[in-house]
Amino acid sequence: MGNRLSKIYTRTGDNGTTGLGDGTRVDKDSLRVEAMGDVDELNAVIGLLITELLAVQASAHLLPLLTEIQHDLFNLGGEICIPNYVMIADARVDVLEHAIDHLNDSLEPLKEFILPGGTKSAAYCHLARTVCRRAERLLIKLSRDEAVTSISLKYLNRLSDLLFVLCRIINKDAGISDVLWNNKAKT
Repeated sequence: MGNRLSKIYTRTGDNGTTGLGDGTRVDKDSLRVEAMGDVDELNAVIGLLITELLAVQASAHLLPLLTEIQHDLFNLGGEICIPNYVMIADARVDVLEHAIDHLNDSLEPLKEFILPGGTKSAAYCHLARTVCRRAERLLIKLSRDEAVTSISLKYLNRLSDLLFVLCRIINKDAGISDVLWNNKAKT
């Protein structure tokens, strides 16, 4: 494989536009570019979560899954960058659903909402979940006017569900309870 990025700056975006994967130029604040940015941010937050799990040497069984998700998100960004291009297959959604089912089986049923927290790793995972939901909302908004695959929408929806389960697993692995919402908190 040759050098993909031999020159880091091109100056072609100095006027507020950027190139999509199909060669067309769009405004940097277009919905498509914002959606790519949200998916990229989600990937970065998952990278932060991975580094935290590595640093505390916890939940190592989650690292291969999280790394696969990072590759999926890079592919999803590619899909968004190249209109009408498909890189995410239904099988990737199946992987997420299988992981949700498998991991959730080991958790106690929730009787209350939970707050982001517990361990630092779980808090990072909650951050990833919220960024995932934002990316999903923006992709839905984009899909109203431009081509977006239904699989990418399904993938982000399922990923946010998985991230919620992972938050709970990370706390469980650390021996820390979920932070339960106190619906009687004083205002």
